Amino acid sequence: MEAKYSNEILEQMAREKVQEEKKFYTSIFIYVLGLIIYISKTYFGAPLNFFRIKYINSFVMYVWTFFIVIQVLKYIFVYTLFGKNWELKRIQKIMNQEKINNLKKHGNK
Repeated sequence: MEAKYSNEILEQMAREKVQEEKKFYTSIFIYVLGLIIYISKTYFGAPLNFFRIKYINSFVMYVWTFFIVIQVLKYIFVYTLFGKNWELKRIQKIMNQEKINNLKKHGNK
């Protein structure tokens, strides 16, 4: 049963990671589209002044770039320093602690 519990935890973690990656890549894709529009408007004079595209200016791009850089750094930091091996070790350690706590509770009765 413990192996099943461990697999359930790993499956849940994998799903969460996939969702995070999906959000990350989607935001990068949208940022790149915005950057292409900004460069087209600013440097090539493309007449893109309709709907919300007209609000893409230098200030918006600076703020947007700042948040994208923060997101990229977070992504790199989380996945390199706290990668799969680290998570597996932490899960194993927590499960072992739970086993010890359960043995102490049932052993003392």
